[in-house]
Amino acid sequence: MSDSIGFVAIILFLLFLAVFLFEIIACWKVFTKAGRGGWECLIPIWSAYVFLKIAGKPGWWLILFLIPLVNIVIGIIATVSFAKAFGKGTGFALGLIFLGFIFYPILGFGDAKYTKPLA
Repeated sequence: MSDSIGFVAIILFLLFLAVFLFEIIACWKVFTKAGRGGWECLIPIWSAYVFLKIAGKPGWWLILFLIPLVNIVIGIIATVSFAKAFGKGTGFALGLIFLGFIFYPILGFGDAKYTKPLA
């Protein structure tokens, strides 16, 4: 019994690791498409700053992520702008928000092109 539990735990860990690595590669591709270094997605606070820059938002908005409830609104606004920077609409932005593990790979490996936002 305990051997099968250990086997299942190992399989689940390997599955988690594979999905985690796939998501890192997808994020790397998205940042590279935007003309940034892919490595920038690996550094926690810096990646949020770069995300804002890709979305065409000012870097000081990073401070707004520290304010409860405001961070949710700013995150949604930035994600919609991020999606639009790749030629996608609000529906795709909602996909990035709620199903990011599916939509970031679509953005990274798909044919979306980055167009620098005006703002």
